[in-house]
Amino acid sequence: MMKTGNPDLKKLLDELAELYNRPAFIESDPICIPHQYSRREDIEIAGFLTAAISWGNRKMILRNAKYMMQLLDDSPFEFVSGASEKEMRVIGRFVHRTFNSTDFIYFLISLQNIYMHKGGLENVFMTCQSCVSLKTVIHEFHEIFFELPHEKRTQKHVSDPFRGSAAKKLNMFLRWMVRKDDCGVDFGIWENISPSQLFIPLDLHAGNTARKLGLLERKQNDWKAVEELTGVLRTFDPDDPVKYDFALFGAGVSKSI
Repeated sequence: MMKTGNPDLKKLLDELAELYNRPAFIESDPICIPHQYSRREDIEIAGFLTAAISWGNRKMILRNAKYMMQLLDDSPFEFVSGASEKEMRVIGRFVHRTFNSTDFIYFLISLQNIYMHKGGLENVFMTCQSCVSLKTVIHEFHEIFFELPHEKRTQKHVSDPFRGSAAKKLNMFLRWMVRKDDCGVDFGIWENISPSQLFIPLDLHAGNTARKLGLLERKQNDWKAVEELTGVLRTFDPDDPVKYDFALFGAGVSKSI
């Protein structure tokens, strides 16, 4: 039976969220990459690119994300806004698991299009002003991101919940940009999306912990599971349900549950 509204479980989740949602969390998490920057656009681009390769071994993610930033002269927005397509295409070899130079180059070209012609990443996520759910917003972003000529293989690196994907990386990126608190981990620099609208970034660790706690019944880590788990978490905190990502992920990694 789902444990919605269970006060003891809420207390546990709140304690775990507080334990992991603190600056000490940053150093070993992919969010440390955008934390290297202070300019809004640098944070957005570094965060988006880092989130795009955030699967697999965490040390490898951090190493490759740092290398990404080096290839952008450690000035992501300046590079994206100023480089010609030719300069982007000779950026050099990059590989993170199945994400390779072809994918990386298209991401840069698409980001340039977004910042030069679409008003930036936040504005693109807000193109669907009347959307009831971020599910539709993420789908619309996917369509805009791939509106330029590209190889089909690259599409697998930006998930579309309309196709059933959990869209973990985009939901994580949105958490970074949208959530606002005084803990110093998430940035909270986007004003036009409410933390209450966010969906849980569902990965293996969060999913396993949620099932152990009776918060999630669905076996697959897909969009239906994202909606199910986020719906339960909203019963504990309707204004900021995704703060519990810290609890579920942290407990899963540490194997404390």
